[in-house]
Amino acid sequence: MIIWKLSSFPRRAVLLAALVAVIRISSQAQTWPPAPVTPVPNAPEPQGDVKVRELPLNLLKDQGAIWSSPARVRDKDLGYLVPLGLAVTLAMTTDHQVMSEKVSLDKNFNDENTKASNVLVAPFVAAPLVAYGVGHLAHSEHARETGILSGEALVDSLVVEQGMKLIFMRERPIVDGAKGKFFQTSVGVDGSFPSNHSMLAWSSAAVLADEYPSRFNSLMFYGLATGVSVTRVLGQQHFPSDVLVGSAFGWMIGHYVFKKHHRYDSEVYR
Repeated sequence: MIIWKLSSFPRRAVLLAALVAVIRISSQAQTWPPAPVTPVPNAPEPQGDVKVRELPLNLLKDQGAIWSSPARVRDKDLGYLVPLGLAVTLAMTTDHQVMSEKVSLDKNFNDENTKASNVLVAPFVAAPLVAYGVGHLAHSEHARETGILSGEALVDSLVVEQGMKLIFMRERPIVDGAKGKFFQTSVGVDGSFPSNHSMLAWSSAAVLADEYPSRFNSLMFYGLATGVSVTRVLGQQHFPSDVLVGSAFGWMIGHYVFKKHHRYDSEVYR
């Protein structure tokens, strides 16, 4: 049995991490706008700012690209898709054993982990408003873009996750001895596959890590996202394969949104 003691530590840890993230974004925002510089011949022109009004159309384009992405898989994509597929297959074959024999069935333990996952995911859900607010107050286009794109990634992930749950209709671990059956109409919209918390956390973390790339930031954002995924399993809310798929898809969606729509370029504005 896996017995991990969780009390108030996750709440304090996530609050500290969120505070650190806000401070780091704010400190970088204070340099905006930079001092005017002498134009350099043939220098690239700024691409223009990311606008909130662009969100509805961008979301529609994102969804079209996401759902049609299997048709555009190329040989170069197999380098990560094959290992991911193997990992998901392995996870699914061991889901029942892990949830029924390895993860504690103690209700208090499960409830503590479920609460911890809700606390850990909160900064990722709040990130769009926090970053956009910091950008507005500090006149930082970088922070504003971070807020808009992280919000876009969250909405994209939510739509994809809900669509997949309606398609696969998987029972949660607490149902029928953690057999994890798929295509059970009784599940309705509360399916287990994939994990909502994991997709939201990893999509937001991917945008934040891409916008503010550094080893420290990556460890902080992805570390918190990993905590969300792990506590969903320990809380008996999801199977390991649920959080694996949710984490992977969330990361891919967040990275796609950043790569497709970001415009802020520190080199251009230096």
